[in-house]
Amino acid sequence: MANHKSAIKRHRQSLKRNARNRTVKTRIKNVVKSVRQAVEANDKEQAQSALKSAVVLLDKAASKKVLHARTAARKISRLSLAVNKLA
Repeated sequence: MANHKSAIKRHRQSLKRNARNRTVKTRIKNVVKSVRQAVEANDKEQAQSALKSAVVLLDKAASKKVLHARTAARKISRLSLAVNKLA
């Protein structure tokens, strides 16, 4: 454990951020999974609505630096491609 007051504070902050990032990443995984399940079930409307929420979450995570911007863009691109193939 850290000894300096500033190092103790940084540790506290890192724990908070780690918990916040973990919840965001879990939500992203769940929403991506819902899009993929809708695509597998050939449910076009469900896939499109799930894609909308996934895009919002991924963009927000990228803007907050939880995910790298290109990672988010790649995920959005691949999901969009899968949903557009249903049309």
